[in-house]
Amino acid sequence: MKFEPTRRQVLIGGASLATVVAFGGSHPAFAASDRTRIIVRVEKDLSNLDPANRSGPIDLNVIWSVQQGLISFKPGSTEWELDAAEELTQVSDTEIAFRLRPGLKFTDGYGDLTAEDVKFSFERFLKPDAEGKPVTYAKDWSELDRVEVTGPLEGRIVLKNPSPALFTIALADGSGRIISKKAFEALGKDIATKLIGSGPYVLKEWKPREQFVLAINPDYKGAIKPHFQEIVGKPIGEQKTAEIAFRSGEIDFTAIDPESGKALAELPDASVTQVPAIDYIWFGPNIEKAPFDDIRVRQALRYAVDVDAILQGAYSGIYPRANALLAPGLLGYWKDAPVHERNLDEARRLLEEAGHGGGFKTKLTIEATARYEAIAQIIQANLAEVGIEIEIEALESAAYWALGENDASKDLELSLIKYNGKFDPGFQTQWFTSEQVGQWNWQRWKNPDFDALHAKGAVTTDKAEREKIYVEAQKLLDESAAFIWITHNLNAFASRKWLKPGVLPNGNNWLYTAFSEATA
Repeated sequence: MKFEPTRRQVLIGGASLATVVAFGGSHPAFAASDRTRIIVRVEKDLSNLDPANRSGPIDLNVIWSVQQGLISFKPGSTEWELDAAEELTQVSDTEIAFRLRPGLKFTDGYGDLTAEDVKFSFERFLKPDAEGKPVTYAKDWSELDRVEVTGPLEGRIVLKNPSPALFTIALADGSGRIISKKAFEALGKDIATKLIGSGPYVLKEWKPREQFVLAINPDYKGAIKPHFQEIVGKPIGEQKTAEIAFRSGEIDFTAIDPESGKALAELPDASVTQVPAIDYIWFGPNIEKAPFDDIRVRQALRYAVDVDAILQGAYSGIYPRANALLAPGLLGYWKDAPVHERNLDEARRLLEEAGHGGGFKTKLTIEATARYEAIAQIIQANLAEVGIEIEIEALESAAYWALGENDASKDLELSLIKYNGKFDPGFQTQWFTSEQVGQWNWQRWKNPDFDALHAKGAVTTDKAEREKIYVEAQKLLDESAAFIWITHNLNAFASRKWLKPGVLPNGNNWLYTAFSEATA
């Protein structure tokens, strides 16, 4: 499974997260030559258009445009609205009834969308693929028992256990997209590159490494009405290159570095927005490796590292500090989480007590980006002050994320990690469970009480009780001293003043169907 880290893609954020800050100036907007078509920059090319094996938000944003779910996210919100479903009813904690809109048709002559297609689309997450492996997003439907078809357009989703996260993690997500059973059987592996759907757009063109084009689906019968006739996606990897393309008028919308926002906002035809993220970036040790198996050494690291200096030096002082796993606005946000301030005297005392008063040498592994290298250098300088000598190992993206496969992380000593989250807290906590050691739990931290809390949170339907559960889980992470949280990140975007982007509150996912002309 390839990650960048795609399995952790932020899918949604809370409405309370949507604190959007506009920087646009007062200059009149330039006239566009053709406002039936927009060009957006994407950070990389499409990769896998099978919703069960998608590689991240760039794939997902296109999938959302072409394929319907029973429900979909409302523009700019984490709330959902009916999509392919005409009616969706929570019958009990473990049963959801649905009735499809009549007349929905798949493209390319694959016929009507029926309850059989819903059953096939959801139940395939329970079964291994043609190579005997689970699909990439199998966990999204881990509580699914079966889908019962009760009529051509009607059925029931039956769960093994209550799953309060199901609506946001699966049904409104990419894992809730409805694919044509006939198309899947006919196309085989080509389902990853040929997108068949019943939604507002069709994938008119995909020229790898050059562009993709979404065009209005003339046969679409649903309720979600897109504004633009065509949306063109241009893969541009480098942020600076994308900003140059925006300045020159080659693209109409792009994610940008927040640090560039002020300068771009001064352009007469530009508007810049910031959206708080729900990512989680942290630094920590492999607690199975000496000397990090001693909690006093881990506590000393936490006292020695200056998180505020990292935010100033690597994030220009404009990113928010993280003090726990869950970001503000998420269910379970721990607003009273301790802020671990730098204390070199206490760090030295703990190292002395642990028998490492003379310091030691270790290695910090990071993904090779300019920002992460800047963070690593600050950590290196911080720890040198208490006698810990750091070697920085910067790996290219593919090699770095390959550490999540085949227990490769067992040889790590220190690592700097960024994961993206979804809006439900259980998506974030799952990567720190004992079963994730050898995969994505690179700190190799095991705590049965944390595992039990994670499992309990997954089936608890009372919102207040769930919130308490996730706060308690974060307290255990904090007590371990294995996680030094840095930031939840910050998203920023530049667009033409006449364009209103369809960005979901987390910033990572976009509803192309919600892009429209801005009103005065």
